Amino acid sequence: MIALVDVNCFYVSCERVFCPALRGLPVVVLSNNDGCVVARSDEAKALQIGMGQPLFEIRGMVKKHGLKVFSSNYPLYGDMSARAMNILRRFAPSVEVYSVDEAFLDLEDLAFADLTPHALNIRQTVLRWVGLPVCVGVAPTKVLAKIANRIAKKDKLGNGVCVLADNWDAVLQDVEVGDVWCIGRQYANLLRGYGIKTAYDLAHADDTWVRKHLTITGLRIKKELEGEPCIRLETETPDKKSVGTTRSFRDPLRTKDALGKALADFAARCGEKLRRQQSSAALLTAFIHTNRFAKGVPQYGASFTVSFSTPTNSTLQLVKAAQYVLNKIYREGYDYKNAGVLLSGLTPQSNVQISLFDPVSYEKHQRLMVAMDGVNARYGRNTVQVAAQTIGTGAQLTRQTQLSPCYTTKWDDMLVAHVGFARDLYSPYSSVRAELYSKRP
Repeated sequence: MIALVDVNCFYVSCERVFCPALRGLPVVVLSNNDGCVVARSDEAKALQIGMGQPLFEIRGMVKKHGLKVFSSNYPLYGDMSARAMNILRRFAPSVEVYSVDEAFLDLEDLAFADLTPHALNIRQTVLRWVGLPVCVGVAPTKVLAKIANRIAKKDKLGNGVCVLADNWDAVLQDVEVGDVWCIGRQYANLLRGYGIKTAYDLAHADDTWVRKHLTITGLRIKKELEGEPCIRLETETPDKKSVGTTRSFRDPLRTKDALGKALADFAARCGEKLRRQQSSAALLTAFIHTNRFAKGVPQYGASFTVSFSTPTNSTLQLVKAAQYVLNKIYREGYDYKNAGVLLSGLTPQSNVQISLFDPVSYEKHQRLMVAMDGVNARYGRNTVQVAAQTIGTGAQLTRQTQLSPCYTTKWDDMLVAHVGFARDLYSPYSSVRAELYSKRP
């Protein structure tokens, strides 16, 4: 049996943990630069606020319906996700972190005749220890676990848990084929054209026909709907084939100096990602673009790729290469709205073969990067950085007018509880008034 644990309205729930007054109110979280809605509470969904809807279209709801709007606080969300995933590892020997708010748990080795109490314990523990509400779907396969989790979320009168142990045909008849995990819009339209409208219809379709029209991936989904496990849990995250950092700026950048600092920040961030997975990159691509949605404004965009004689993950070399590319592609007289750095040709750091005539001392670079990452991990990102980067975190490049505090990742934003002790806990005439009382040992 496999359990899918999914946090309800994850971004919104993270905001509500530290501001309980938001419970019961319509809340939305915006994308980078406060552009579009990327997360909605159930109350916001009831107001017909759509996913991806631009902020300017819902400004009137702030006063009319008491809508609460927040900028994306990714440091907070990432830390809350890590805390929740660490808790889930207590309940199963193998856990696949599928996304920032979802995880699959392998319950095969657990000796429980009824997994419902175990699923309820998972839900209650995450809520009690982290404050995040989750729903748990349990089934023999990952696809069925997805459907079980969906049922648990939609059942407002239930306990947030759904276990599909057997006889799930009746459940599949109520699931649209387009709602089946890994069935995209085009495949859903194709299946409807052949009369396959529900998950039940897909589960009882001919294997040969499914493989012909949906390839081997579609056949695996069909088998999973039948209860035959075909998609295994990935307990170890595979290394990425490429890494990148791109941003749309709050205000357009015009000067080469401003763009250079932005690209230096992006290159440094890519270097951190590379070193985290112990990889090195052979190619670096940087690009700059104007705002293609702005009317009556001159448009320009360009990119350029450079190769390293020896694959590297050194921030010094990556920043230097990004500055070289900028000199190649920059043109004066344009307002640049977005830029980015992409690294490809990745290879494991242990397999890098140094060029015979390369003048760079990679051993020194590696020791420097280890020291830099250690300082930044202890005292905060960009405590030590390259001089070409922006001073501080570079957050001034993005618009975050409704940003909440980083309660768990910044010392200055941590909540402080002031506790006073009364001399006589039971005396109404105590000389010390306290918000919280505690008996002294």
